[in-house]
Amino acid sequence: MRTEERRRLIGELLRSRDAVTVEELTVESGASGATIRRDLDVLAANGVLRRIHGGARSLVHHGENPGYGHRQLEEQAAKTRIAVAVAALVRDREYVWLDSGTTATEIAVQLANRDLTVMPMSVRAVNVLAADTAGGGRQPAVLTPGGSLVPGELSFRGPLAESNIRSLRFDTAVVTPCALNLKDGLLAHDLEDAAVKRAGLESAARVVVACSASKWNAGAAALVAALETVDIIVTDRIFTPEERAQLEKVSVKAVIV
Repeated sequence: MRTEERRRLIGELLRSRDAVTVEELTVESGASGATIRRDLDVLAANGVLRRIHGGARSLVHHGENPGYGHRQLEEQAAKTRIAVAVAALVRDREYVWLDSGTTATEIAVQLANRDLTVMPMSVRAVNVLAADTAGGGRQPAVLTPGGSLVPGELSFRGPLAESNIRSLRFDTAVVTPCALNLKDGLLAHDLEDAAVKRAGLESAARVVVACSASKWNAGAAALVAALETVDIIVTDRIFTPEERAQLEKVSVKAVIV
């Protein structure tokens, strides 16, 4: 089992268990105890789990929100498909506002060699978009919003970020909600994140929502905006006929990947 597969397995196991031992993980993965301990140390440093004697403890089962590193391990194939589909909706020379989070970073990867102007809401996406391209190919112009940085997430927050977002008009806002449902619309885990997302979508002519199936009907407390504010949803969720009818009622186009 490759390193990436092994670490994703550990993350998945700790979504359903309170804790795992090194011995259990060696059986599950076929790797040595020394290899598993190195994996656990790396994952703990990235906020995926908490190291305990002889193994690791789940952060999710102890009421802690999973960190960026944990979420990065999850649903990678779906996030890549979503990112490719979102990039296909963006036209060259557009001004694009790009939300923060693991899905947004994947979208940044797909936009990295495009003729665009992008305001990304995380340092991770800034690094992807501003990286030197081999052979001097096309590269987006990158605008940073300023404000404060959320530790670990490295996403921009606060009144300065909101003010700078609202000072521009974007062709497309790409929003990656923490949760959404057909009744409440788009949701975030905290008020600061909700305020930044709201500033982005209210400053754009078109709103594209990018979210994996796990975000549908998930729990989050802060309201961002109603579904009526959205133009397109890109997701891997398979909708029922009733759900499709509700989306059509508010003129939301669904792109299923």
